[in-house]
Amino acid sequence: MRYSLNPNLMKLGNLVSRFTQRQPHSPTPTIDKTAKVSEKVSSVIDQSDYLSRDLSWLKFNERVLDQARNIDRPLMERLKFLAISASNLDEFFMIRVGSLYNYLDYHKQRIDYSGLREVPFRKALYTTAHQFFQEQQVVFSEQLLPLFPDNGLQLITYDQLTDDEQAEATNYFDRAIYPTLTPMLYDYTHTFPVLLAKVLIFGVITQSPEGTTLQNQSTEEEEDRQRLSFVQIPANLPRFLSFEREDNVVFLPIEEIVRWNIKKLYRNVEILSLNLFRITRNGDFTLDENDDDEVDFIDEVRQKIKNRRLGRVTRVDIETNGSGEIASPWLLNLLKKRWEIDDLNIFESNTLLDFSAFWQIIGNPEFKDDMPLPHVPVPPLGISRDKTDDIFEIIKQRDLLLHHPYNNFEPVLQLLEQAAEDPNVLAIKITVYRLAKRSRITEALLKAAENGKHVSVLFEVKARFDEENNIREAQKLQKAGCFVIYGISKFKTHTKLLLVVRNEGSRVVRYAHMATGNYNEDTSKLYTDIGLLTTNETYTHDISEFFNVITGHSLPNEYQYLITAPRDMREQLLKLIRIEADNAQRGLPSGICIKVNSLEDKQVIDELYKASQAGVPVRLVVRGICCLRPHRAGLSDHITVRSIVGDFLEHTRIFYFHNNGDPKVYGGSADVMVRSFDRRIESLFYLADTRVKQLAILILSYNLHDNVNAYELEEDGNFKKCDVSEGSEPFNMHQRFFDVTEKEVTEARLFEVDVKPTEIAKIEEEYQEGAERAIANI
Repeated sequence: MRYSLNPNLMKLGNLVSRFTQRQPHSPTPTIDKTAKVSEKVSSVIDQSDYLSRDLSWLKFNERVLDQARNIDRPLMERLKFLAISASNLDEFFMIRVGSLYNYLDYHKQRIDYSGLREVPFRKALYTTAHQFFQEQQVVFSEQLLPLFPDNGLQLITYDQLTDDEQAEATNYFDRAIYPTLTPMLYDYTHTFPVLLAKVLIFGVITQSPEGTTLQNQSTEEEEDRQRLSFVQIPANLPRFLSFEREDNVVFLPIEEIVRWNIKKLYRNVEILSLNLFRITRNGDFTLDENDDDEVDFIDEVRQKIKNRRLGRVTRVDIETNGSGEIASPWLLNLLKKRWEIDDLNIFESNTLLDFSAFWQIIGNPEFKDDMPLPHVPVPPLGISRDKTDDIFEIIKQRDLLLHHPYNNFEPVLQLLEQAAEDPNVLAIKITVYRLAKRSRITEALLKAAENGKHVSVLFEVKARFDEENNIREAQKLQKAGCFVIYGISKFKTHTKLLLVVRNEGSRVVRYAHMATGNYNEDTSKLYTDIGLLTTNETYTHDISEFFNVITGHSLPNEYQYLITAPRDMREQLLKLIRIEADNAQRGLPSGICIKVNSLEDKQVIDELYKASQAGVPVRLVVRGICCLRPHRAGLSDHITVRSIVGDFLEHTRIFYFHNNGDPKVYGGSADVMVRSFDRRIESLFYLADTRVKQLAILILSYNLHDNVNAYELEEDGNFKKCDVSEGSEPFNMHQRFFDVTEKEVTEARLFEVDVKPTEIAKIEEEYQEGAERAIANI
């Protein structure tokens, strides 16, 4: 679908006129943006033993877009995944590409995991991004848009409205849109305006009528009649104006309303061209280390947030006409020169700009019935229902593993809310990374403080894109009397820990919650995570010690059940991997299964390569970025990598090590990334209870058996969709987890013992002493 300029306003001509001569520019060499990466660059990438983090991320977004192709999903669900892929791409250009420009703009050297230096890598990255962008256009235009009429909706242009609808749209413009629009002139007397990221912008070239100038005007006077200005459409206005008709709902994009009525902003001048575009800016920032007090730290965070508006431009999405041409090539060249970009930064669209706008249509009440009904969470194994009269008594009975969203988040909320009201509760300590917008967590902590309990909150105000919300919530708690810490120096506090201290007469009992996901009741319905509720004193002692470290000045000798970063998480994981390699070399059973969001740390990858070479079967489930290259002969023959992308966002982190038949299993907040090990406060928690451990093993097993949502990573870095093989049944873990039974949990296995008992007996004696000592050191 094309949204063309009103013919009555459109007058395209040679815009490289006398006006352009006042703004000299050098034409940018044309670059084939959709061509394949050069053979030389491809060869370097293919020879590397590591996959590029950023190219791997684009592969992940391809898997997200692939959900929009799935003809078995209803249209609204497919639109949802298209919108997610668009939002993902925005963040990619803000953060990952922004980070690359932090090297390019300051002439700093960087070698990507692919082996490429920063300049050729930029070209490879943008070339791949262009291919993805074009695929998005195809998915929308050819696969989704034709389905709109049969699903009761239409995307229309202004001239497709009825007379009454046009009158309503014009009234809406005059009443709600017109007062918010401000033409911003740019010429030799007006500086270039600040154009905001992720908003729709019209670049408008106008010309004064001839009658307004003298008959014998000079050439310079004539060229002064032409002007360039920009009109930004505020992001807080709805993207679509909707009209209900008998058989469907029609949606008119706001840019079409502005386009049709823009003459009201430019009275008595002629509009030569309208150019709709949208920019993305560098949003990657780091905080300077200093010894100032926390007020200065908060001010610095706020200043950095403001500076995102002025970050360097990393991408320009611009509208083309039906012939694939940009209305004003001169304007585009001016923007390139102004922002120091080239053709690679320009993404041309012949359809709607910014597919994330479809969230408005997806959320329209008219289409509520077109979305599948959400599954009703089931009580966790061990509890007959989600909400109980006394959560304290339930947790004291045994360790309880919650698996969201299959299990409700309610037990965690109930623990906090009951603790806030319980007169026997002495203290609550919690780490917060992201919260729901109307957070029951915040309300419970406020209530606890009002009731005189000691409340300690480590609020990470550097959580990307949630900084302002976290500062606001943290200050609300601080004013209520909570002890609030705004993050820790150069580290992000990403760990998810909760401790409730309760006086129970003869003793003080500590209740703990450790999780892989945030304390956010909204995302707990959409993200898969695990959380452990326990009163086990080994856990609670470790967590108390950990809070003393992050809220005060303490250096504990050791933790029994926690592995923490930046203390020694990488080293501990490396040791666990080496034990498996040692087992394999001795002929003992071995196996590693790790489920994370991202796998990027080279030291861990190298150790996994060595384990594979020793004969250890390594099964990795990595949702997004994976820099490990599987199936390479002599390097990673025994490693498989799969990614699960489906109804829920995979967010669970589980680490499994066979340990000669006595598995060591951990859950936690950390991915296998340099930032997780070196620049974040993270924790992994050991799953000590046999039943809890078995449930974690079942989760990994289901991930390895899924043949509906799974993609397998091949040696060349591409992912292949898993198919249901002939004679097999579809196994969709996003559905099966709602029906888990105790029997399935008890019988769950990842690796079978494939060594004869007699062979095990021969080597067990010599192995036992060294292996047990190594495990004990961990």
